[in-house]
Amino acid sequence: MGFDYFYGFMGGETDQWTPYLFRNTTQVFPWVGKPGYNLTTDMADDAIAHLRQINAADPDQPFFLYYVPGGTHSPHQPTKEWIDKFKGKFDMGWNALREQIFANQKRLGVIPENTQLTAWPDDLKKWDTLTADEKKLFARQAEVFAGYAAYTDHEIGRVIQEVQDEGKLDNTLIIYISGDNGTSAEGTTVGTPNQYTAYNGILDLPVAEQLKAYDAWGSAATYPHMAVAWSWAFDTPFKWTKQVASHFGGTRQGMAICWPNRIKDAGGIRTQFHHMIDIVPTILEATGIPAPLMVSGIAQKPIEGVSMTYTFDKSSANVPSARTTQYFEMFANRAIYHDGWIAATTPPAPPWLLGTAKLPEDVVNGYKWELYNIAEDYSESNDLAAKMPDKLREMQELFMVEATKYNVFPLDNSILSRIITPRPSATAGRNTFTYSGEISGLPESDAPSILNRSYTITAEVDIPGSAGSTVGRAGSQDGSEGMIVTGGGRFGGYGLYLLKGKPVFLYNFLDLERFRWEGQDALAPGKHTIVFDFKYDGPGFGKGGTGVLKVDDKEVATRKIPHTIPFIIAVEETFDVGVDTRTGVEDKDYQVPFRFTGKLDKLTLKLAPVQLTRDEHQVIRHARAGADN
Repeated sequence: MGFDYFYGFMGGETDQWTPYLFRNTTQVFPWVGKPGYNLTTDMADDAIAHLRQINAADPDQPFFLYYVPGGTHSPHQPTKEWIDKFKGKFDMGWNALREQIFANQKRLGVIPENTQLTAWPDDLKKWDTLTADEKKLFARQAEVFAGYAAYTDHEIGRVIQEVQDEGKLDNTLIIYISGDNGTSAEGTTVGTPNQYTAYNGILDLPVAEQLKAYDAWGSAATYPHMAVAWSWAFDTPFKWTKQVASHFGGTRQGMAICWPNRIKDAGGIRTQFHHMIDIVPTILEATGIPAPLMVSGIAQKPIEGVSMTYTFDKSSANVPSARTTQYFEMFANRAIYHDGWIAATTPPAPPWLLGTAKLPEDVVNGYKWELYNIAEDYSESNDLAAKMPDKLREMQELFMVEATKYNVFPLDNSILSRIITPRPSATAGRNTFTYSGEISGLPESDAPSILNRSYTITAEVDIPGSAGSTVGRAGSQDGSEGMIVTGGGRFGGYGLYLLKGKPVFLYNFLDLERFRWEGQDALAPGKHTIVFDFKYDGPGFGKGGTGVLKVDDKEVATRKIPHTIPFIIAVEETFDVGVDTRTGVEDKDYQVPFRFTGKLDKLTLKLAPVQLTRDEHQVIRHARAGADN
C-alpha cells in the first residue's frame, strides 16, 4: 500500500493470541513458544522497534507511522490482568451505565449541555428484567470489552512514549481515533464466546452454554463478542450501532489531536463537523506536502476532504465548520448532513440480525426518512420529518446529488449474499485443486471452499518404515502422523490427518460440535491413498450430508451429519497442506504445527457445484449483478 515497512494482520480482524500476521510480505509466527503472547503488545513492541531504527539511522528523518491495533474490534481478547481491572465494574447494567456515561459526557463538556439522551429501544431488554445468570454473563462480556479497550489504549500510550523519549513529541502530529465505527452489534442480543457462530446465522446461543466459557472469556479458548445492549450503551448518547451509517451511533468516533509546537490549546474541545476523509488533507497541510497529481504516470482524482488545521488555534474554537456537506451510506442505510441538519433513513432491520431479516426490495423509495437539526439536537433525539416535510425533501434531493457525484449508486441492502457472492479470485471457476509437499498460509479467498457442496479429498501418501515395524507418535523412528490438509481451526473448520498412524477426518462445527471419521487400523509403511468423500444434502445453506473415509479403496468410516457451516469458516485462519500453522481443529488430538512426518506425494480436492435453492441462487445473482455495476 505504499509503505516502506509493514507489520500486522491481514483482513478485517484476527485472533490476538494466534494472529494471521505478516512482516512485509512474509507470514510470521511470533507467538510460537511464547506463553502469554498477545498481538496488542507485540504490535506496540514492533512499532517502537521501528521508530528506534529510524531514529538510529537518521534522527532528523521525518517519519509517518500508521498504527492500527485490533482493539476494540472483535474478537475481544485482552490479557487477564486487564480483564481483572474491570471485575464488577459493570454489575450496574447497561441502562445505569448509559446514565453514567451521559452524565460524564456533559461534565467533561464533550456534548452540549442541552443534549437529550435518546430513548432505549424496545427490541433490547432492560437490565432489571434479566435473570441472575444473564446478568452474570453479560457483565463478564462488558468487563472483557472494557479490558480490551483499556489494554489497547495503554499499548498506544507506550508507542507515544517512545516518540517522547526520542525528544520528538513536541514536533509530532498525533491523530488518535478510538472506536469501531460505532460499537459493534455483531455479537447478537446475547453475545457469543465464538464470533463465527453469529457470522453463520446462529444468533441465540443459550446463556447456560455460554456460562461454561465464563472463566475463559477473552482467552485463547474463545473468540468472543458481547450482547448488543452493551454496544447500544457504549454509543451513548446516540441511537443505533456499527453498520448503521444513517445514525451517529454507527459512525461517530472520539478523536484527539496533539501537536505541542503548533496546538497550544491543550485539552481544548472542538465541535466543528468533520469526516474521516478529512484526515489526509489535514496531514498534507500540516506537513506542507501537496496532494499528488500524478502517481506512476496515472492521474490522481482530487482528494475529497478538507483540512482541519484551521481548528488548531484557540481563537478558532467556535468558527464555522469548513465541511458543510457529507453523505453516509452502508447496506442502503443512508444519511445526508448539511449545515447543521441531517436527514437519515430509519433502519428497516437491526444489524444484530446479521442480514437474516427481509429488507425492502425498493432500496431507493422503500425506506422511511427522519430529519434532525443537530445544531440544536446533538443526539438526534427529536425527529422533525413530519413537521418539516419541505426541509426533508430538500435534504433527500441533496443526498441524490451527493450520491451521484461520489458513485454511491446502485444502492444494495444485501448483507449475507454480498459476503458469499463469488468475486474474481485465484479460485473462481475452478473445481479441482492439486497440491504436493508442504504449503501453508493460503488465505480463505485463495483456497478451495467446501461450503454448501459435495467434495472429495484424495491424499496420496508414503508412510515411512519397514514391514513389521510399529507406528508411533510423530518423531518416532517408524510410522507417520500429522496434518494432511486443513482449513479453519479451533473456532470452525476441518482437517484430514493421521493420528498414531490412523486416518482421521475431523469437521469442527463452529466449536459447538465436532464430527469425526476415524480408521481403526494404523497405516502400514508404504504408499497409500486416503479419500474423504462428502455428499451434501442440498439444496440450501448449511445442510448436512454423509461422509465416507476410505483407505486404498476400502471404507474405514462412514457418518451422516445434520448440518455444516453455511457462510464463513474463518476469515483469519489459513488453508494448510502438510502442516497446521494456526489453531488446531481438535486440540485434544494434536498441537500445531503438527507437521506430516510421512511424504505427501499428491493432494487433490474436487468440488461439486454449490447446492443452493432457486431463491438463494437468485439472491446471489442479484448481489453479483450489483457488484458488477
